[in-house]
Amino acid sequence: MAAKKKTTTRKAGEGGRKPRARGSAGGGTGKHLVIVESPAKAKTINKYLGPDYTVMASVGHVRDLPSKNPKGVKAPVPGVDLEDGFRPTYDIIPGKKKTVTDLRRAAKEASDIWLATDLDREGEAIAWHLTEALGVDPTTAKRVVFNAITKAEIERAFSQPRKIDLDKVNAQQARRILDRIVGYQVSPLLWKKVAGGLSAGRVQSVALRVVVEREREIDAFIPEEYWKITGLFATDPAKTQALERDWRAWLSAAPDDKARTQKDRLAWLSDHKCLHAELVEFDGKAFETDNRDTALDIAERLGFELDHDEKIEDLKAKGPAKHRVTFFGKVGKGRPEFRIRSIETKRTTVKPSAPFITSTLQQAAASQMSFTTSRTMRIAQQLYEGVEIRGSGAVGLITYMRTDSTHLSNEAIDDARGFIETKFGRQYLPEKPQRYSSSNKAAQEAHEAIRPTDVTLAPRDVRSSLSDEQFKLYDLIWKRFVACQMLPAQWDATTVLIETHGSGAPAAVFKTTGRKLVFDGFYKVTGVPSGQDLILPALAERQAVVPFEVDPAQHFTSPPPRYSEASLVKKLEAEGIGRPSTYAAIIQVIQNRKYVEKVAGRLHATDLGMVVTDKLVEAFPRIMDVGYTREMEAELDAVEEQHHDWVAMLEKFYGPFKKNLDEAHENLSHAKAETEPAPHKCPDCGGATVYRFGRNGRFLSCANYPECKHAAPIDREGNPVKDELTDILCPICGKGMTRRKGRFGTFLGCENYPQCKGIVNLDARKGTIKLPKAPPLTVEEPCPKCSEKLNLRRSKRGPWLSCSKYPKCRGRLAWSKLDEAKQEAFEKALAEHEKLHPLPKVRTTDGRVIQEDGQYVPKVLTAATDASDDLAIETEQEVGSDAA
Repeated sequence: MAAKKKTTTRKAGEGGRKPRARGSAGGGTGKHLVIVESPAKAKTINKYLGPDYTVMASVGHVRDLPSKNPKGVKAPVPGVDLEDGFRPTYDIIPGKKKTVTDLRRAAKEASDIWLATDLDREGEAIAWHLTEALGVDPTTAKRVVFNAITKAEIERAFSQPRKIDLDKVNAQQARRILDRIVGYQVSPLLWKKVAGGLSAGRVQSVALRVVVEREREIDAFIPEEYWKITGLFATDPAKTQALERDWRAWLSAAPDDKARTQKDRLAWLSDHKCLHAELVEFDGKAFETDNRDTALDIAERLGFELDHDEKIEDLKAKGPAKHRVTFFGKVGKGRPEFRIRSIETKRTTVKPSAPFITSTLQQAAASQMSFTTSRTMRIAQQLYEGVEIRGSGAVGLITYMRTDSTHLSNEAIDDARGFIETKFGRQYLPEKPQRYSSSNKAAQEAHEAIRPTDVTLAPRDVRSSLSDEQFKLYDLIWKRFVACQMLPAQWDATTVLIETHGSGAPAAVFKTTGRKLVFDGFYKVTGVPSGQDLILPALAERQAVVPFEVDPAQHFTSPPPRYSEASLVKKLEAEGIGRPSTYAAIIQVIQNRKYVEKVAGRLHATDLGMVVTDKLVEAFPRIMDVGYTREMEAELDAVEEQHHDWVAMLEKFYGPFKKNLDEAHENLSHAKAETEPAPHKCPDCGGATVYRFGRNGRFLSCANYPECKHAAPIDREGNPVKDELTDILCPICGKGMTRRKGRFGTFLGCENYPQCKGIVNLDARKGTIKLPKAPPLTVEEPCPKCSEKLNLRRSKRGPWLSCSKYPKCRGRLAWSKLDEAKQEAFEKALAEHEKLHPLPKVRTTDGRVIQEDGQYVPKVLTAATDASDDLAIETEQEVGSDAA
């Protein structure tokens, strides 16, 4: 059998004992063994291969670099020998030993072995690791790849097996080792210079930098003032007064006192055959002004009569935006006459979008269905591997979902064109097939775009077999694919210019636009987009129109928007940061690490994320550079496609990196030793204040610390925030509890702190009370993953066992796997343990006892009077003084 560990140097498979060859056709008496990654994929493939094949799942990788060094070894990067050509050492992944044992047993009995893992680098690497773990010669193993799990694709793949692509494997190894070097050597630097428990990643840290730089663009942005003058025109002069009355009544009757949306306003105007136009020219010049007096003067010359103005001082705003003004008025009798100067209509076309690739699928799912990138990929994986369709069994509904190629096979295009002609008619079919080329020149992950495997399986036909989220994503993919082979939609876009006329009238020109759909084209499948288009009534040149409203309105330029998950994926793709298979993981990791938080669907860089980014940029200007990250991706591509030496690539990287690392350990200042002046006075001593950094982010501190220990949490604008007193009483001393923020999120702390240190935890997502629990009981039972002792706890479902080294180890042991005698002994021990640790009751101020987790959200009563007693803040100041 193969040894537990294998090593490689310049080429995958070199070093160690040569594995015993298995896998030649007809070499045994058993069935053909096919190995895939997931059970769902195995089930779908097994249906097509028949009884002569046994399909088993590895459930992902079976080998990886070890997470820690063996006892007595002090290598800086576990599993990578930095002194010997970056030689890696691989271990069977904890928890995968039984899987590997089962696969070895099956391999021994099989006539031959087929490796049917995914077609990208990661899938190729899994296939190679399987040969190493099972003792199969990687040069003779049968490797099959397919872009879709269909009968035709499976038959084609198994009729054309190939060897494992060792260049692909080496590219994946190089990436894995590169990321391991950065993660294991930069993270300790962050522990030393920022705070314990932090981590860094080669690609994730650059993605974080992108978010942080956008945050700082927004902070530095100074808005500029500009004015627009719009007019509402009646096309029937006799109805002007009635329209003005009805318009104002409709605006004031908005439900829930909310302003009417622009879409609603245009719909009302379209229904009443009115025009909505904007002033574009005045006195022969293009209309542009940043002066409110000028805007008001021009509006008054066009018929506006001012009733009153409303001025607001916005202290939180910057520049001109601090001074906001709104003019209220109506159109007076002195308005000039207006008429239609010109009507110009042009036929425009809207082409269908290219079929989905990974990034565009993630963007569309995020913007149209509010799916996170990780959720999108999870659902797409299910659709690819196979879904149980009633009457058909497991069916793979889409092609491989990790791709950056928009290419479509001739067969897929022919199927789509045949479907379109049959379903919608030849009038929707282009003369020639639509072919798409990838905008990403480095596209290499797969060979075809994401599409349905069978275009005749319309979403509505399989709706009953899919979950809601599966149906939504499949519907999105199916429609995009069918639409990409249909004719463009055609619109008639009309531009209307309205001018003043008559003696004494100022020379002014208003412009309005509208469009009308004349051929739906691919909208037949996707649906006509709901835009904000004005439907123009029948008009004629020189026709008189009458304004019933003229509105001079103040506007300000906007800062660049914060990234959503969709727009960040688009940015990462454009900059060449990461690959399709990594986008979801990158975005999830920077949120999990609390470097970025999502607020109202937008990604905000936290104080922690900014400090970590600043320190990493200062220490490693090269590897934190977006351009350099893009170059590294190109070098990894060269390893795969041009047979470049991946060890030479790592050596080229490691020299400058190690130099930066050593200098940073020596010279980089500690984040907690750095302060920034704050525009506030200390309420305790009257002195100045500064911003300091602690493990929970920035906070406000007295500049005279440690003589004055005043400290307070701050909001996003840097202003001090007082704790909020809630209706929950401290379970220890019975005093009130305030809402506070600590390293693990929001919690309730006793208002009598530090005399009483009572704490009640809150659910991070719901904000509900989490009742106190007895401390875990450590028992003499080894963790199945790391062999450390297990902790015994009680839940609603009964006792359960988890590793005492959590979160470093997440091993668990099923209660049902224990024999009855051990269950009984553990039950008795747990009951005695609970008697020794009785749980305090959590009560509200009106005497109610909270009896269940997740059932009560604390009510805020008042702002607490003293924010300086925050446990997390005060602890951070003590740590900060040591760092200084």
